[in-house]
Amino acid sequence: MAPASELLGYDLIGDIHGCARTLERLLSQLGYGLQDGVWQHPTRRAIFLGDLLDRGPRIREVVRLVRGMVDAGFALCIMGNHEYNALGWYTHALPGSGRQFVREHNARHERIIRETLDQYADYPQEWADDLAWLQKLPLFIDGGNFRVVHACWDATLIEPLRQLYPDGRIDEHFLQASCERASFARQTLDRLLRGTDMALPHGMTLTGSDGFTRAFFRTKFWEENPQTYGDIVFQPDGLPDDVAQLPLSAQQRAGLLTYGATEPPLFVGHYWQSGKPAPIRPNLACLDYSAVKYGQLVAYRFDGERHLHRDKFVAIAVPRPEDAA
Repeated sequence: MAPASELLGYDLIGDIHGCARTLERLLSQLGYGLQDGVWQHPTRRAIFLGDLLDRGPRIREVVRLVRGMVDAGFALCIMGNHEYNALGWYTHALPGSGRQFVREHNARHERIIRETLDQYADYPQEWADDLAWLQKLPLFIDGGNFRVVHACWDATLIEPLRQLYPDGRIDEHFLQASCERASFARQTLDRLLRGTDMALPHGMTLTGSDGFTRAFFRTKFWEENPQTYGDIVFQPDGLPDDVAQLPLSAQQRAGLLTYGATEPPLFVGHYWQSGKPAPIRPNLACLDYSAVKYGQLVAYRFDGERHLHRDKFVAIAVPRPEDAA
C-alpha cells in the first residue's frame, strides 16, 4: 500500500448490491489490480458508499472483495441502510420495546433481505464473521476537504454523534436504541442512511415501482429556495403533476435541511439515479445509478478539487442477461 505521503486520491464507489463482476470491471477500469488476492492500487484508495448487500446475484463475493480491500488498507467503506437492516435483523431489541429484534421480521423486511440470507445459507460462520465486520463500518467519513455518507449529511446529528462515537462506528447498544422512534439513535440512522422525507399532502399514499405503498416521499436536502413539492422531490418515482405543483408552506420550507453550497464536496449513494452521471451541484454527487437494476455502477475519481467535474465520473453499465448472452 502506498504511504500516506504518496496517496494521490480517492475513488468513491456507489451502491453495489451484490454486483461483484461489475465491481471487478469497474476496479479494473480505475486501474486497480488483483494482487495476493486483494484488489489494490499503488497510489489511490477506494471508498465504498455502503449497500453491499441484498438484491444482487453475488452478495458474498462483494462482501469478500470489499472486506479484503478494507482490511488490507486499500479501501474504506461506510454503512448503508441495507447493512443496518441486516444487523437489525439479528440484533435483539431492548426489553420492553414490544418487539423481538431491532428489525421487525415482517413480510416486507424479509423480502428485502431474502437474497442475502439465501446466498449465505450454506456459510453460517462466514455470515457471522461478516456481520461482525459490518458492525464496525462507520456511518460517515469526514476527510476534511470532502465528506461521505450513505444518504444525507446532517451536521445537527453528526456533531453529537461524534461526541459518542468519534470515528462514527456505532455499537450494539446504539442499534438497540434505534427501536425507539423518538430516540437520537433512530433519528440519526434514519437521516444518515435513508435521507430526508416529507409526508404526502392530505393523507394520500403512493405505490412506487418497487411495489411498496408509502405516505412519504424522499426530498432534496440542498435546495435553497424551493416553492413547490416538485422542487424538492428526489426519488425515482416522481409525484403526480397535481401534487408536484402544490406550494410548500412557510413552515414546510423552514423545516427543510440544506447542505450549503460552500460546504466541502459531499458524496452519497442510496437514491437510484439514472442517465449520464454528473454532479447534482458543484459540491454534491450521488453515485448510486441503479447497478442492480441493470443501470450503472459508478465511481468518482476525487483528487482534492473544490468543485466536482462531470468528466471525473467512471461508469460501468450492467448488462441484462439477454444482452450478455
